[in-house]
Amino acid sequence: MTVQLYDTKAQALRDFVPLNPEDVTIYVCGPTVQSGPHIGHLRGALSFDILRRWLAHRFGRVTFVRNVTDIDDKVLANATDGEPWWALAYRMELEFTRAYTAIGILPPTYEPRATASIPQMQDLIQRLIDAGHAYAAAGDVYFDVRSWADYGSLTRQSLDAMEPAADADPRGKRDPRDFALWKGTKPEEPASAAWDSPWGRGRPGWHIECSAMSRRYLGAEFDIHGGGLDLRFPHHENELAQSTAAGDGFARYWVHNGLVTVGAQKMSKSLFNFVLAEDALRDRDPLVVRYALAAAHYRSSLDITESTFDEAEAAVGRIRGFLERALRLLRDATRDTRVDAAVPDRFAAALDDDLGVPQALAVLHETVRDGNTALDAGDREAALRAFADVAVMTGILGIDPLDPHWRATDASDQARALDTLVKTMIAQRADARAAKDWASADRIRDAIAAAGIVLEDGPQGTHWTLGSQ
Repeated sequence: MTVQLYDTKAQALRDFVPLNPEDVTIYVCGPTVQSGPHIGHLRGALSFDILRRWLAHRFGRVTFVRNVTDIDDKVLANATDGEPWWALAYRMELEFTRAYTAIGILPPTYEPRATASIPQMQDLIQRLIDAGHAYAAAGDVYFDVRSWADYGSLTRQSLDAMEPAADADPRGKRDPRDFALWKGTKPEEPASAAWDSPWGRGRPGWHIECSAMSRRYLGAEFDIHGGGLDLRFPHHENELAQSTAAGDGFARYWVHNGLVTVGAQKMSKSLFNFVLAEDALRDRDPLVVRYALAAAHYRSSLDITESTFDEAEAAVGRIRGFLERALRLLRDATRDTRVDAAVPDRFAAALDDDLGVPQALAVLHETVRDGNTALDAGDREAALRAFADVAVMTGILGIDPLDPHWRATDASDQARALDTLVKTMIAQRADARAAKDWASADRIRDAIAAAGIVLEDGPQGTHWTLGSQ
């Protein structure tokens, strides 16, 4: 067993060897909660949800931290007199949580808010000042990029080629590329958005927040730092610089997910080309949304179109159709084959190879096809083996249609209503056939077929599936 991950800093695949094999540690940059989530946010969170699930399978325990940035320029800008910044941040945080939960993303081990770790941020800033890597000026504190020779090592940029840091007023900067660790309070900002500090009242810079929170919850060195590809610079570059300059080992592996695009253009709130998570989840089954966002390799760009969700819906339908067929067979079996099922070797090899979800899904769908073939041929043992394998694989990926989580959605309520109606028509057809009223039986059959429903007559009775399954 060797798990390999693409390390963005090394720009290469590396064998994943955790600091403590009994407790893998992951820190992922969570949302800045100035507004609600779009599906790009969901795709990023889902990428690390699947990584977490796989590492938990391989190593047993994962301590997973995903922060909430609840104090930031954007949060303050979107606040109103009727909804102060802290109320807006909390309302948006709940929207993110609802969306994550809807598509089956596991809750983090810890989900700290930035405002709850202000003392830890100030401690880290003071360490940087004492070490000569930061300086106070005009009420602000800046990281001195020229004091740290490794600055730029994550993205392999030379300092002189970098753009000036635009995260704070440059009033006291020695170099335009120096970035803010602490921002002095401004007259136009609310008094509640400032904290006392040795350098005057103010609030933390964005980058120092994650360095302090990751250290607080995972220690000075941890296994994986994750986030979207767009965070590599300046956010992750600055995190790496300030944490290592303060003497911390920090992240041993850097893992970044690709972006969601629309028409090959990055999905962004600033570009007004985003699909809100709320809209996607209202129009589609949450399981279909999860499948659609997980199907591409996590490092690739994912261009979203209507066909993306249509293809996912068909794929989920095929999986669900087989599992429901096999489940009827399992009810008569002497034991549940899922109890002793192991993860298929080819599926495991795909996920060990830099979380190769597309290759893992290919193994899954091949097993579904083999299972349906076995059912059609009456090969009971082969069908039950396939059922167990499919159940294990979909469980690892969080896409098992039989999981109670998915039955709790509105879509499942509609499915139960449809099931009741179709079963009523099947019973009426059976009564007509028993009475040799062939015309009525044929009329009911034709009405069912016109709705795209396929009937399957068997020893245990008649069962139905949608034609796409």
